[in-house]
Amino acid sequence: MQVSARADYALRAAAELAAADGGPMRGGQIAGAQNISRKFLENILTELKHAGIIRTQRGAGGGYWLARPAREITLAEIIRAVDGPLANVRGARPETVEYTGAAEHLQEVWIAVRASLRAVLESVTLEDLVRGELPEAVRELTRDPEAWVGH
Repeated sequence: MQVSARADYALRAAAELAAADGGPMRGGQIAGAQNISRKFLENILTELKHAGIIRTQRGAGGGYWLARPAREITLAEIIRAVDGPLANVRGARPETVEYTGAAEHLQEVWIAVRASLRAVLESVTLEDLVRGELPEAVRELTRDPEAWVGH
């Protein structure tokens, strides 16, 4: 899986908002805290707003807030808001692709990949991330030394 800059920045910005404990944050504060281009971040924040993940208010007391408690927002939801489905094959959902011959069972592999991504990204909330209290199943995956080796 390749994590896009949009998804990475969206997750980092949402984590900053979760850590703010409900208080508003300005776009510049978020960008500075995570070393993200403010202009690029503003576009991402707009997408998160349209997805109902954050809310905004203009003015002196304004800024950005999470629209719901951090414990109710999963990493998967944030990634989908900025990048669409978690896993696709050439832009199509895995259940819609068809293969023949020796590659006939490749669709099942893509379905399994999507299920694996969901198992991790739908189980981790912003609250888990900010508190550093990841679900045990996620921690177990990171205990395998091979998980840390790039291939």
